[in-house]
Amino acid sequence: MNIVLCNNLILIRTDFDTLNSKWMREFLNTHSRSMLFLQKSVLVFKNSNLQNLRDKFLYYLSMHYAKKHDFSYKFFLRAMLKYSSQPIKIELKKMQKPELVDVNLYAYNKDTLLISLNYPNSWVISYLRSQLDLYIERGTDISLVVDISDYKAKFRLERALRKRDILHYKIDYSYDNHFLSTIYSDFADFSFGNLSKTREEKLKIDFYTRLECPIGASRDSIRKSYKKLAKVYHPDMINEQDSYIIKHYTQKFQLLQEAYNALY
Repeated sequence: MNIVLCNNLILIRTDFDTLNSKWMREFLNTHSRSMLFLQKSVLVFKNSNLQNLRDKFLYYLSMHYAKKHDFSYKFFLRAMLKYSSQPIKIELKKMQKPELVDVNLYAYNKDTLLISLNYPNSWVISYLRSQLDLYIERGTDISLVVDISDYKAKFRLERALRKRDILHYKIDYSYDNHFLSTIYSDFADFSFGNLSKTREEKLKIDFYTRLECPIGASRDSIRKSYKKLAKVYHPDMINEQDSYIIKHYTQKFQLLQEAYNALY
Protein backbone atom coordinates (compact mmCIF):
# COMPACT_ATOMS: atom_id res chain seq x y z
CA MET A 1 0.00 0.00 0.00
CA ASN A 2 1.10 3.56 -0.80
CA ILE A 3 -0.56 6.73 0.52
CA VAL A 4 0.03 10.15 -1.01
CA LEU A 5 -1.33 13.30 0.65
CA CYS A 6 -2.00 15.64 -2.27
CA ASN A 7 -3.32 19.19 -2.14
CA ASN A 8 -6.75 18.18 -3.34
CA LEU A 9 -7.16 14.54 -2.24
CA ILE A 10 -5.84 11.57 -0.29
CA LEU A 11 -4.57 8.99 -2.77
CA ILE A 12 -4.44 5.37 -1.60
CA ARG A 13 -2.88 2.78 -3.89
CA THR A 14 -3.47 -0.71 -2.62
CA ASP A 15 -4.12 -4.34 -3.57
CA PHE A 16 -7.50 -6.00 -3.77
CA ASP A 17 -7.07 -7.93 -0.51
CA THR A 18 -6.76 -4.67 1.46
CA LEU A 19 -9.61 -3.21 -0.55
CA ASN A 20 -11.76 -6.08 0.71
CA SER A 21 -10.71 -5.77 4.36
CA LYS A 22 -13.58 -5.31 6.80
CA TRP A 23 -12.74 -1.74 7.83
CA MET A 24 -12.31 -0.66 4.20
CA ARG A 25 -15.61 -2.21 3.06
CA GLU A 26 -17.54 -0.76 6.00
CA PHE A 27 -16.33 2.73 5.13
CA LEU A 28 -17.21 2.41 1.46
CA ASN A 29 -20.56 0.75 2.08
CA THR A 30 -21.68 3.68 4.24
CA HIS A 31 -20.56 6.23 1.64
CA SER A 32 -22.33 4.85 -1.43
CA ARG A 33 -24.12 8.18 -1.99
CA SER A 34 -20.77 9.99 -2.06
CA MET A 35 -18.84 7.61 -4.31
CA LEU A 36 -17.75 7.91 -7.91
CA PHE A 37 -16.53 4.74 -9.65
CA LEU A 38 -13.60 5.34 -11.99
CA GLN A 39 -11.45 2.94 -14.00
CA LYS A 40 -9.90 0.54 -11.42
CA SER A 41 -10.57 3.05 -8.61
CA VAL A 42 -13.23 4.76 -6.52
CA LEU A 43 -13.40 8.39 -5.42
CA VAL A 44 -15.12 9.11 -2.08
CA PHE A 45 -16.25 12.67 -1.42
CA LYS A 46 -16.77 14.20 2.00
CA ASN A 47 -20.19 13.74 3.60
CA SER A 48 -20.55 15.99 6.66
CA ASN A 49 -23.15 13.66 8.15
CA LEU A 50 -20.62 10.82 8.14
CA GLN A 51 -17.58 12.68 9.44
CA ASN A 52 -17.17 10.37 12.46
CA LEU A 53 -17.10 7.32 10.19
CA ARG A 54 -14.59 9.05 7.94
CA ASP A 55 -12.28 9.82 10.88
CA LYS A 56 -12.64 6.23 12.08
CA PHE A 57 -11.61 5.02 8.64
CA LEU A 58 -8.53 7.27 8.65
CA TYR A 59 -7.61 5.83 12.06
CA TYR A 60 -7.74 2.23 10.78
CA LEU A 61 -5.93 3.26 7.60
CA SER A 62 -3.12 4.86 9.62
CA MET A 63 -2.85 1.78 11.85
CA HIS A 64 -2.66 -0.54 8.84
CA TYR A 65 -0.13 1.63 7.00
CA ALA A 66 2.08 2.16 10.07
CA LYS A 67 2.14 -1.57 10.81
CA LYS A 68 3.23 -2.33 7.25
CA HIS A 69 6.05 0.23 7.40
CA ASP A 70 6.99 -0.21 11.06
CA PHE A 71 6.46 3.30 12.44
CA SER A 72 4.11 5.02 14.90
CA TYR A 73 0.63 5.57 13.53
CA LYS A 74 -0.14 8.64 15.72
CA PHE A 75 2.04 11.09 13.80
CA PHE A 76 0.71 9.84 10.46
CA LEU A 77 -2.88 9.98 11.71
CA ARG A 78 -2.47 13.66 12.67
CA ALA A 79 -1.25 14.39 9.14
CA MET A 80 -4.16 12.45 7.64
CA LEU A 81 -6.75 14.30 9.72
CA LYS A 82 -5.50 17.61 8.32
CA TYR A 83 -6.74 16.34 4.94
CA SER A 84 -10.01 14.91 6.28
CA SER A 85 -12.13 17.32 4.22
CA GLN A 86 -10.50 16.26 0.93
CA PRO A 87 -11.81 13.49 -1.35
CA ILE A 88 -10.29 10.05 -0.87
CA LYS A 89 -9.25 8.16 -4.00
CA ILE A 90 -8.69 4.42 -3.55
CA GLU A 91 -6.91 2.90 -6.51
CA LEU A 92 -5.87 -0.64 -7.35
CA LYS A 93 -2.11 -0.87 -7.81
CA LYS A 94 -2.42 -3.40 -10.63
CA MET A 95 -5.20 -4.26 -13.05
CA GLN A 96 -6.33 -7.81 -12.37
CA LYS A 97 -8.16 -10.19 -14.65
CA PRO A 98 -11.85 -9.45 -14.06
CA GLU A 99 -14.06 -11.76 -12.06
CA LEU A 100 -17.51 -12.31 -13.60
CA VAL A 101 -20.50 -11.32 -11.47
CA ASP A 102 -24.02 -12.35 -12.53
CA VAL A 103 -26.68 -9.71 -11.88
CA ASN A 104 -30.34 -10.60 -12.49
CA LEU A 105 -32.94 -8.03 -13.54
CA TYR A 106 -36.65 -8.73 -13.00
CA ALA A 107 -39.52 -6.32 -13.71
CA TYR A 108 -42.49 -6.73 -11.37
CA ASN A 109 -44.23 -4.21 -13.63
CA LYS A 110 -43.29 -1.11 -15.65
CA ASP A 111 -42.70 0.86 -12.44
CA THR A 112 -40.79 -1.55 -10.18
CA LEU A 113 -37.54 -3.42 -10.78
CA LEU A 114 -35.73 -6.08 -8.75
CA ILE A 115 -31.94 -6.29 -9.09
CA SER A 116 -30.43 -9.38 -7.48
CA LEU A 117 -27.05 -11.11 -7.23
CA ASN A 118 -26.49 -14.84 -6.91
CA TYR A 119 -23.88 -14.19 -4.23
CA PRO A 120 -23.13 -11.16 -1.99
CA ASN A 121 -20.77 -8.66 -3.57
CA SER A 122 -20.47 -5.39 -1.68
CA TRP A 123 -18.63 -3.65 -4.53
CA VAL A 124 -21.26 -4.28 -7.18
CA ILE A 125 -24.07 -3.44 -4.74
CA SER A 126 -22.25 -0.24 -3.73
CA TYR A 127 -21.90 0.74 -7.37
CA LEU A 128 -25.60 0.17 -8.06
CA ARG A 129 -26.55 2.08 -4.92
CA SER A 130 -24.33 5.00 -5.94
CA GLN A 131 -26.12 5.19 -9.30
CA LEU A 132 -29.71 4.48 -8.28
CA ASP A 133 -29.85 5.68 -4.67
CA LEU A 134 -32.66 8.20 -5.19
CA TYR A 135 -34.92 5.47 -6.58
CA ILE A 136 -34.13 2.52 -4.28
CA GLU A 137 -37.15 1.50 -2.20
CA ARG A 138 -35.40 -1.19 -0.17
CA GLY A 139 -32.39 -3.47 -0.38
CA THR A 140 -30.18 -6.16 1.14
CA ASP A 141 -26.58 -7.25 0.55
CA ILE A 142 -27.68 -9.16 -2.57
CA SER A 143 -30.75 -7.31 -3.87
CA LEU A 144 -32.29 -3.90 -4.56
CA VAL A 145 -35.88 -2.95 -5.34
CA VAL A 146 -35.92 0.15 -7.55
CA ASP A 147 -38.75 2.56 -8.42
CA ILE A 148 -38.50 3.28 -12.17
CA SER A 149 -41.92 4.90 -12.54
CA ASP A 150 -40.64 8.04 -14.30
CA TYR A 151 -38.43 8.53 -17.34
CA LYS A 152 -35.59 10.07 -15.29
CA ALA A 153 -35.37 6.86 -13.28
CA LYS A 154 -35.34 4.74 -16.43
CA PHE A 155 -32.60 6.88 -17.95
CA ARG A 156 -30.60 6.62 -14.72
CA LEU A 157 -31.05 2.84 -14.86
CA GLU A 158 -29.86 2.72 -18.48
CA ARG A 159 -26.77 4.73 -17.57
CA ALA A 160 -25.99 2.49 -14.60
CA LEU A 161 -26.29 -0.68 -16.68
CA ARG A 162 -23.90 0.62 -19.33
CA LYS A 163 -20.97 0.31 -16.95
CA ARG A 164 -19.95 -3.33 -16.89
CA ASP A 165 -16.46 -3.08 -15.34
CA ILE A 166 -16.32 -2.28 -11.61
CA LEU A 167 -12.76 -2.38 -10.23
CA HIS A 168 -11.74 -5.91 -11.25
CA TYR A 169 -15.32 -7.23 -11.55
CA LYS A 170 -17.13 -7.66 -14.85
CA ILE A 171 -20.92 -7.55 -14.58
CA ASP A 172 -23.11 -9.81 -16.70
CA TYR A 173 -26.74 -8.66 -16.64
CA SER A 174 -29.47 -11.21 -17.39
CA TYR A 175 -33.26 -10.90 -17.62
CA ASP A 176 -36.29 -12.93 -18.73
CA ASN A 177 -38.34 -12.76 -21.94
CA HIS A 178 -40.75 -10.16 -20.56
CA PHE A 179 -38.29 -7.73 -19.02
CA LEU A 180 -37.77 -5.27 -21.88
CA SER A 181 -41.38 -5.19 -23.06
CA THR A 182 -42.52 -4.64 -19.46
CA ILE A 183 -40.32 -1.72 -18.37
CA TYR A 184 -40.48 0.02 -21.77
CA SER A 185 -44.19 -0.54 -22.39
CA ASP A 186 -44.74 3.25 -22.47
CA PHE A 187 -42.42 3.69 -25.48
CA ALA A 188 -44.82 3.57 -28.44
CA ASP A 189 -42.10 4.28 -31.03
CA PHE A 190 -39.85 1.44 -29.94
CA SER A 191 -41.56 -1.92 -30.40
CA PHE A 192 -40.12 -5.02 -28.80
CA GLY A 193 -42.26 -7.39 -30.83
CA ASN A 194 -43.30 -10.86 -29.74
CA LEU A 195 -41.38 -13.39 -27.68
CA SER A 196 -39.89 -15.02 -30.77
CA LYS A 197 -37.87 -11.84 -31.31
CA THR A 198 -36.60 -11.57 -27.74
CA ARG A 199 -33.02 -12.49 -28.59
CA GLU A 200 -32.84 -9.92 -31.38
CA GLU A 201 -34.32 -7.20 -29.17
CA LYS A 202 -31.87 -7.98 -26.37
CA LEU A 203 -29.04 -7.61 -28.86
CA LYS A 204 -30.43 -4.29 -30.09
CA ILE A 205 -30.55 -2.95 -26.52
CA ASP A 206 -26.99 -4.16 -26.03
CA PHE A 207 -25.87 -2.19 -29.11
CA TYR A 208 -27.22 1.05 -27.56
CA THR A 209 -25.52 0.12 -24.28
CA ARG A 210 -22.14 -0.43 -25.95
CA LEU A 211 -22.34 3.00 -27.57
CA GLU A 212 -23.52 4.62 -24.32
CA CYS A 213 -26.63 6.00 -26.03
CA PRO A 214 -30.20 6.06 -24.74
CA ILE A 215 -32.56 3.60 -26.40
CA GLY A 216 -33.90 4.99 -29.66
CA ALA A 217 -31.15 7.63 -29.92
CA SER A 218 -30.87 9.59 -33.18
CA ARG A 219 -28.31 8.71 -35.86
CA ASP A 220 -26.40 11.88 -35.04
CA SER A 221 -26.17 10.93 -31.34
CA ILE A 222 -25.02 7.42 -32.26
CA ARG A 223 -22.32 8.79 -34.57
CA LYS A 224 -21.02 11.29 -32.00
CA SER A 225 -20.92 8.69 -29.23
CA TYR A 226 -19.12 6.20 -31.46
CA LYS A 227 -16.45 8.75 -32.41
CA LYS A 228 -15.89 9.69 -28.77
CA LEU A 229 -15.52 6.07 -27.63
CA ALA A 230 -13.43 5.07 -30.64
CA LYS A 231 -10.82 7.66 -29.66
CA VAL A 232 -10.51 5.95 -26.29
CA TYR A 233 -10.51 2.30 -27.33
CA HIS A 234 -8.87 2.36 -30.77
CA PRO A 235 -5.88 -0.06 -30.77
CA ASP A 236 -3.58 2.78 -31.85
CA MET A 237 -4.34 4.56 -28.56
CA ILE A 238 -3.07 1.73 -26.34
CA ASN A 239 0.12 2.60 -24.47
CA GLU A 240 0.05 -0.42 -22.18
CA GLN A 241 2.34 -3.43 -22.59
CA ASP A 242 0.14 -5.77 -20.55
CA SER A 243 -1.35 -8.41 -22.88
CA TYR A 244 -4.63 -8.47 -20.97
CA ILE A 245 -5.10 -4.69 -21.33
CA ILE A 246 -4.31 -4.83 -25.06
CA LYS A 247 -6.81 -7.66 -25.54
CA HIS A 248 -9.46 -5.83 -23.52
CA TYR A 249 -9.18 -2.60 -25.55
CA THR A 250 -9.11 -4.47 -28.86
CA GLN A 251 -12.25 -6.45 -28.00
CA LYS A 252 -13.98 -3.29 -26.78
CA PHE A 253 -13.22 -1.50 -30.05
CA GLN A 254 -14.52 -4.45 -32.08
CA LEU A 255 -17.77 -4.44 -30.08
CA LEU A 256 -18.15 -0.70 -30.69
CA GLN A 257 -17.74 -1.20 -34.42
CA GLU A 258 -20.31 -4.00 -34.46
CA ALA A 259 -22.86 -1.85 -32.58
CA TYR A 260 -22.24 1.20 -34.78
CA ASN A 261 -22.64 -0.78 -38.00
CA ALA A 262 -25.89 -2.29 -36.72
CA LEU A 263 -27.53 0.95 -35.56
CA TYR A 264 -26.20 3.65 -37.89
